[in-house]
Amino acid sequence: MTTSLEHEPLTGFSPFAMTSPVHVPRERYFDRAFFELENEKLWPRTWQMACRAEEVPDPGDFAEYEICDQSVLVVRQQDGSVRAFENACRHRATQLAVGDGRFSGGQIVCPFHGWRWNLDGTSSFVFHEEQFAPECVRPDDLKLRECLVETWGGCVWVNLDRDARPLGEALGPAAALLDGLGVQNMRVKFWKEVILNANWKMAQEAFFEGYHVLQTHPQLWQVGAEATMPALYEVYEKGHGRFAGGSEFAAMSADTFIEMMRLLWEGQDAMTLEREVRLFEGLRHKVAPDESFPLAAVGAIYDYAQGAGIPMPPIENAGMWGGGIFLFPNFMMLPMWANSLSYRSRPYNNDPEWCRFEVWSLETYPVGDEPRDRPAVGRYDKKDAENWGLIPRQDFSNIERQQRGLHTRSFDALRLATEWERLISNMHEELDRYLAR
Repeated sequence: MTTSLEHEPLTGFSPFAMTSPVHVPRERYFDRAFFELENEKLWPRTWQMACRAEEVPDPGDFAEYEICDQSVLVVRQQDGSVRAFENACRHRATQLAVGDGRFSGGQIVCPFHGWRWNLDGTSSFVFHEEQFAPECVRPDDLKLRECLVETWGGCVWVNLDRDARPLGEALGPAAALLDGLGVQNMRVKFWKEVILNANWKMAQEAFFEGYHVLQTHPQLWQVGAEATMPALYEVYEKGHGRFAGGSEFAAMSADTFIEMMRLLWEGQDAMTLEREVRLFEGLRHKVAPDESFPLAAVGAIYDYAQGAGIPMPPIENAGMWGGGIFLFPNFMMLPMWANSLSYRSRPYNNDPEWCRFEVWSLETYPVGDEPRDRPAVGRYDKKDAENWGLIPRQDFSNIERQQRGLHTRSFDALRLATEWERLISNMHEELDRYLAR
């Protein structure tokens, strides 16, 4: 099943525009003019996941978010709220901070000439202010330029467009699905990044469907067969979409189910973690032959979580486990139990054919026992078997091959399955609405 959308026709021009939901012009992934239009009309006007909330846990903590040639600082305020500022000194444009850290003494200090700002962006000091004409040091002009900022789902979101619609309106209705899965309770288990020789859209589209499992992840297919294929695809307004897990889940035998979960844990250390696998193995011989082992396993997870103090989503929402929910333009979550995979894809080095692809493994911890350390990203080569499990390495192997194949002279457009790959064209159709404004 795929939700059908009737979109309003474009009111302006978008190069290499989508004219069919089953074709994507190849130039959208490498054309320099198209890429520059994204930089001009998409990234400055859309809500983006800038950082995990636990990256800025205490007042004065900051995290930098980079998108193309723009840099934004997310700063935790004294009252616990967050603000986001364009990362440039009002004097001579020096970047005020890089990466993440803490502004000591509650002051943002320019490393070039020592101009200072309070955490709320108001100017607190100009070195030898008397040397400047009055029109150069007006207090309103010296304030750091703010971006819109909101928090949702354990993340901080920013928008460079001060007139943008609220985050809740922009992410609906897809975000509401994740609300019911307890994503706000999840914390970072690991955060990794890979640099890929592929367009940012090409990288994320690899995870918009389950159609690739048979060939790309044969170990999963051989164990779970049809249970690994999503049974439901839905697309929504504003470019969002989701797919839901396989319909044969409840009928899996104990051995098949446990082996599938073990492969997921060993292959990516996300969604299903070691604690779940050990729980399932302990249940193997305790379920009657006429009972559904997967359903008994779910019950065991809830029993364990109750005893451990781990908040779980309502059991009626469990049907969305094992699928994926995409939030336009570049963020995705794949929830399972009280865990999730999370993806973010961004251009790299202002090049349409390179991207930064980030992966989070998220886990729900017992209340009061959440990790205290700020999460840090590790950047690893796509073939690094010590830091990437088998499943992401298999996925990465295809993404760069796709990008190279786009330049084949006889290839003009992607040809998409009407249902299984509809999330891809829906995302491109929303992108066109930004570019045509």
